[in-house]
Amino acid sequence: MSEQDSTPSVEGVVEETPKETVQATPPAVPVASDHPDRWGRVDADGTVYVKTADGERAVGSWQAGEPTEGLAHFARRFDDIRTEVELLVTRLESGAGDPKHAMTSAKHVKETLAEAAVVGDLEALARRVDHVLARAEVGLEKAKEAKEAARAQSVARKQALVEEAESLANESTQWKVAGDRLRQILDEWKTIRGVDRKTDEQLWRRFSKARDAFNRRRGSHFADLDRQRSVAKTRKQELVEEAEKLIDSDDWGPTAGRYKELMVEWKAAGRAPKEADDALWQRFRAAQDAFFQKRSEAFSERDAEFAANAKLKEELLAEAEQIDPSHDLESARQHLYKIQERWDAIGKVPRERIRELEGKLRAVEEKVRTAVDAQWRRSDPEAEARVAQFRERVEEFEAKATKARAAGDKRRAEQAEAQAAQWREWLAAAEQALATR
Repeated sequence: MSEQDSTPSVEGVVEETPKETVQATPPAVPVASDHPDRWGRVDADGTVYVKTADGERAVGSWQAGEPTEGLAHFARRFDDIRTEVELLVTRLESGAGDPKHAMTSAKHVKETLAEAAVVGDLEALARRVDHVLARAEVGLEKAKEAKEAARAQSVARKQALVEEAESLANESTQWKVAGDRLRQILDEWKTIRGVDRKTDEQLWRRFSKARDAFNRRRGSHFADLDRQRSVAKTRKQELVEEAEKLIDSDDWGPTAGRYKELMVEWKAAGRAPKEADDALWQRFRAAQDAFFQKRSEAFSERDAEFAANAKLKEELLAEAEQIDPSHDLESARQHLYKIQERWDAIGKVPRERIRELEGKLRAVEEKVRTAVDAQWRRSDPEAEARVAQFRERVEEFEAKATKARAAGDKRRAEQAEAQAAQWREWLAAAEQALATR
């Protein structure tokens, strides 16, 4: 390496380390083997001397040949040391060398120069070694600063990881995500080097404490969840049992309403353990489906029955509409009475047909009632007898209604009450006729 090439690097070091004085241009060390006689001599008895600032110093003896060969031999040994020192300089200036190793090697060379059996410019080489020592010192300082910076960076990274872990431990309810992140933090933690033991132990204790706190909080959460699910399981078992008991009920309206309430209660009960929740839900739905299927079948059967009843009542209406009270009023009344009994005996019809069919029957009843009123007005002598007769019939049907209700026969009781109401209307009309004659 030339003296000019080494200058910029050394000047940079001087600026960064004001405490040290490093020569801007490394001192040149001449190659001793080029002119060994400049740096030493061999006397007549073969003793080899090297020139120093303090005078000549014997470095060895040469008896094997010409004196110049002896000087050349010891000069080559000097050049070997010179080459070693130059290699240290090159490595330090390129940044590839280890300052600590360079420092050790340079010190060793410096310690041995005073007694070294070599011929060469020892003063220049000593200055070169001092230059290496100064450069190594600068390198060691830089390495120390870099190590400290790396340590600070590592501490900062671990500090950030600890703070993140503490935040997760205290706040996160995303249990799986947070748990996975804590494992990632641990893996990353293991890759961070260079933190001093005391600081590392302090940060590790905080991180470990955060992990333990998170695990306790997560464990408590899932324990509470297990308890809630156990309560939910018990409650849902009760709902399933009630739902299964209602399957055979034919009280369609209230039971359907209760099933709706059970569904609301099911949702409010919360989730049971998954396997149990799924099994209970299947039983609950099966009970619901069974009841509503049974209700649907019953409604279909009822609708068919009501439709048949409507057809029968249509036939009765056709018969009733043939009644002609203008020829034989008593026969017309008796005929209408029998039709009314048969009408009530038929039973219910579809809801949408009730108004239509009942209206047509009321029209026939009104026609007969109008004829009766007209006859009353024409036959006053018989009016009181008819009033008595109508009153008797009212009392008769009321008695039948009372007897049927006592016997628990709701249908016959309703039929008798309807007939009593009809006769009561006729009675009222007869009484009105008597009052206005």
